[in-house]
Amino acid sequence: MLSEPRSGRLAAWGNALLAGLVSPDDAVLAIVGEDAVHRVEGLPGEAAPVGLTLALGRLRTLGASGLRIALPAPGHPLGLSGPPEFNARALEAEEAVICEGVALGLVPEVYEAGPAGDVHIEVVWHCLPVREAPPADVPSLGEAERELAEALRDATAVLSRLDVAGSGRVAEAAVDAYRARAERGREVLAPGYPPRAVRVLELAQRVGLLISVASENGPGGAVSASEIAARAEALRPVERTARRAQVAAYNSVVEERGVR
Repeated sequence: MLSEPRSGRLAAWGNALLAGLVSPDDAVLAIVGEDAVHRVEGLPGEAAPVGLTLALGRLRTLGASGLRIALPAPGHPLGLSGPPEFNARALEAEEAVICEGVALGLVPEVYEAGPAGDVHIEVVWHCLPVREAPPADVPSLGEAERELAEALRDATAVLSRLDVAGSGRVAEAAVDAYRARAERGREVLAPGYPPRAVRVLELAQRVGLLISVASENGPGGAVSASEIAARAEALRPVERTARRAQVAAYNSVVEERGVR
């Protein structure tokens, strides 16, 4: 949850490119980020994988007018519309991009090589047919913001009572890392996104920090199985709400343009 999903970068900067707000080179540089290279496989009219610049141009030629993201999890096909084959690939990857205006979707497959500290990452986006239908369970920005604030308040109360809200060295390191990322990445959503989308995404990332700290920092102060179960129960709906908010933020520019 703390890391920006690759589908988010592709959708955000792809939307900025489609709107004429950034150059192809700037869009591709932002999408690739710290990865080595991204390619797109299965693009109509291409027999072999192609680079992002060509792929984004081809999608626009095919009629793509906007890009949405999906962040599905088991039992929660968030942002997906089918068919089952695409949904299965997206669920395995835990993310996907869906094109508006053309019935195509992109699912990333990540390849890593090299020793720790010097990992070479290549990403292949598999281009597959999608069903043109409303995406599953995606809220409006306003709904996402309200739900996220409520979920954060409720979860913080429960975790504080269980003494696992964020204490100790691991939690402090996680907070420091999050703040450093936030300072480096002010333009996460790319030009063209409404300020409210930036606010919602930042809140979703803060919620992700809480989830990561509470989940990864051992049993904390929970001294019984029932308290550990209570922590997990508190985090489950919060994680779901945070994912919905992320999708709403990344997809907001498409909604704002009235793309359907």
